[in-house]
Amino acid sequence: MHPRLDELFALMDSHRAALERAVAEVPRELRERRPAAERWSVAEVLEHLALVEGRVGRALGAALTAARDAGLGVERETSSVAGSIDIDRVIDRGERRAANEFAKPRAGLDAEAALARLVEHRRELRAMIASADGLALGEVTAMNPVMGPLNVYQWMLFVAGHEARHTAQIRECLAVLQSGATA
Repeated sequence: MHPRLDELFALMDSHRAALERAVAEVPRELRERRPAAERWSVAEVLEHLALVEGRVGRALGAALTAARDAGLGVERETSSVAGSIDIDRVIDRGERRAANEFAKPRAGLDAEAALARLVEHRRELRAMIASADGLALGEVTAMNPVMGPLNVYQWMLFVAGHEARHTAQIRECLAVLQSGATA
């Protein structure tokens, strides 16, 4: 596996493990309860993550197909890509963002089903990116609604950061729900 993919898959795995720990800390009976009327439940956060990751996978898959068809070359760069986007901007919970319509949870999934969907989308995303191992993924871009055009490596950073942002949201949700200040 290319060193950049190793680095980014490890980062994504680390953030996924943190997310799963945060979800496990929320008692099952609280996972579908909103902490306030205008805030998402843990289940809705997980559904949002699954929607976004599924869309990222489809966008990157289309971009990779087009790049391969156009004769995408091999990756020659091995340096870290960790600082190539402002990941703090993605993670920062101080800046509230409204989700695009496509990313708003509406399937009514429980937390277990939403997490299972998220896990499946990650498996698909990893497999698709791994199938392009060794190709010049820094040359393959797709538009991000917040960050602008990102290459495949930067998208992987974004996915990890987006998950970290919502892991913090799940912890915030738990704190409110445990305090009894529910809507």
